[in-house]
Amino acid sequence: MPCDLIAFTISCLLMLVYYIYLSRRTRRTPDSSVQAVNAMIRERWVLMIMSNSKMDVLAIQTLRNSVMAASFMATTAMLLVIGVLNLGEKIGEWSNNVSPLIFICKTSNELWQIKLGILLLSFAIAFFHFAMAIRFFNHVGYMINLPCETSIEKSLYKQTCIYLNKAGRYYSMGTRTFFFGLPIILWFFGPCYLILGTLVLIMGLTLIDKAPKKPMG
Repeated sequence: MPCDLIAFTISCLLMLVYYIYLSRRTRRTPDSSVQAVNAMIRERWVLMIMSNSKMDVLAIQTLRNSVMAASFMATTAMLLVIGVLNLGEKIGEWSNNVSPLIFICKTSNELWQIKLGILLLSFAIAFFHFAMAIRFFNHVGYMINLPCETSIEKSLYKQTCIYLNKAGRYYSMGTRTFFFGLPIILWFFGPCYLILGTLVLIMGLTLIDKAPKKPMG
């Protein structure tokens, strides 16, 4: 139990340090973050759609694709929650059966339930984020198709950009919460695997969060 608590604390601190670093890097050099680049692209897309009345079909198709993607991910999150609940006891048995083979101590029943609860919470949070992304994508669908003489209002344009960027952030956070589930799954096999999985996840996030380099010339 103390080893698992220490490993969980170290894992949380590693993720916290990474996101503090990412936040400071984004404030210092916004172009280095893919989130900032994506937000700028969304704002330019909204401006193109709202300033051209012939772009209605493109707006509907793009938002429909975004809603479908978020709906698929939300459904996946719920299926994972149901799957973990149904296979919860099996997961505990598998981890305990594998434990002697990889030289780690067996997990107590109480600790196993805590790990399972954290994994369920991770998938539930992912579902919430994807559901919120769908909500804001739907709001944008109404706002972006207003008549041309109204849609060029600066306040409406800004509000539409805010909603679309909120939807994008919720979708990104939902995907990241999925990623957080990977170290938690490894945690069932031992505390050292939780830290190892967290380090691998941070390396992967470093590549994902880095904005692509501009082509030379």
